[in-house]
Amino acid sequence: MRLSRLIALGSAAVLASAPLSADPPEVSVGADELLAPYHAKLAATVDMPLAPPNPELAADTVLTRIAFGSCNEQNNRQHMWSLIAARDPQAFLFIGDNIYGDPTWDGGADLASLRAAYAKQSTHPEFIDFAAKIPMLTTWDDHDFGFNDGGAAFTHRRFAETIFETYWRSPADVRERDGVYMSRMYGEAGTRVQVILLDTRFFRSNLRRPGEGEEGPAMGRFMPNQDPAATVLGDAQWEWLEAELAKPADLRIVVSSIQLISTAHGWEAWYEMPLERQKMLDLLESRAESGLVVLSGDRHAGGIYQLAQGDETITEVTSSSLNVSYSTTAQSTAREPDADRITDLIGEENFGLVDIDWAARELTFTLLGNKGQTHAQRKVAW
Repeated sequence: MRLSRLIALGSAAVLASAPLSADPPEVSVGADELLAPYHAKLAATVDMPLAPPNPELAADTVLTRIAFGSCNEQNNRQHMWSLIAARDPQAFLFIGDNIYGDPTWDGGADLASLRAAYAKQSTHPEFIDFAAKIPMLTTWDDHDFGFNDGGAAFTHRRFAETIFETYWRSPADVRERDGVYMSRMYGEAGTRVQVILLDTRFFRSNLRRPGEGEEGPAMGRFMPNQDPAATVLGDAQWEWLEAELAKPADLRIVVSSIQLISTAHGWEAWYEMPLERQKMLDLLESRAESGLVVLSGDRHAGGIYQLAQGDETITEVTSSSLNVSYSTTAQSTAREPDADRITDLIGEENFGLVDIDWAARELTFTLLGNKGQTHAQRKVAW
C-alpha cells in the first residue's frame, strides 16, 4: 500500500475515534505536512466544489451599505438570501460557518463531508441568484474549517484551507500564505473603508476545559486560558494585522468569526484566551485614526455590544444564524445577561446591515429577521 494512503488511513483511524464534540486530538508536529502529497493528489483527481460565479467589488466603490451573516446550514432552507438582496447591499460579508461540513464527518483524511457540504450549498437557486448579484467576501469558522471548536491541532487544516480557497476562488495573496485572512480597501481618501477578515481557526491554540475538581463556567464548556504561549491568530497574522491597522483609512470593519467583547459565557470567544483578547483590544485602540466596527458570528444568536477602551468605545455587532435558530429572543436574553450588550440577544434567525452616512460620519447597525423585520438597531457616530 502506498505511503500516502497509509498516512491517510492512520490519521483517519485516530481521528475517527474522537467524538466530534471533543477537542481535536493532539497531533505530532508536521502531521499535516506528511499528508500533503495525499491531499495534493486528491485535490487534483476529485471534483473540488466551487461557489457560484460572483462579481468582484470594485476598489473605487464608495461603500454606504454592507450586509453580513454567519451560520448557514446547507441542508436547511435558504430563505434569507432574497431578504438580504432586497436590502440592496453593495457587498455581503460571509463570516464563518458558511456551511456545516463536520457533523457527518467520519474522520477520513479526504474530508469528504466538508466537500459535500460545499457542493450542496452550490445547488440552491436562492444562493446562486444572490451570488450572481452581490459581491461576497468570506472567512471561516469551525464548521467550514472542518472540526467543531477546532484550531491548529486539526490534522487536516491545510486540506480544509485548500477546499475553502478553491470553493471561494480566493485571491492570490490569500492562497500563498497559511490561513485565509485578508484585507481590502474600498473608496478614496475621505470615504476609504478597510475590510479586514481575520482567521481565528488555522493558528489557534487548543481551548481549555475545566481541570479535575475545577468548577466549570455557568454556561458553556471552556475556561479562560492564561498561558502566554496560547494564541488565536498566530505570530504571522498578528504581524500582518498590525501593519494593516497602520494603513490610512476612514473606517475599518474588522471581522472576527468569534466574539471579541463578550465575557458572559464559556463558549468559544476571545475571552477564552484573555491575554490575546487584551492584545487585540490594545491593537485596535492604537490603530491609525479611523472609525471602527467589529463584526462577529458563531453564537446562533445576535446582538450589539459596546466596550470602553482607552478614549473610545468599541462597538461589535454579532449576527448569527442565517438558518439555524435554537431559541427565541426572550429565552436567549434571559439566559445570558451581559453588561456589555446594549440590545436583546436575538435568538431568531437574523442577518446584519452596516449603513454608512459619510456626511454625518455616522454608522447604523441593524439586525433583521427572516421576514425582514428589525430586531435591533443602533446608531454610532465616529
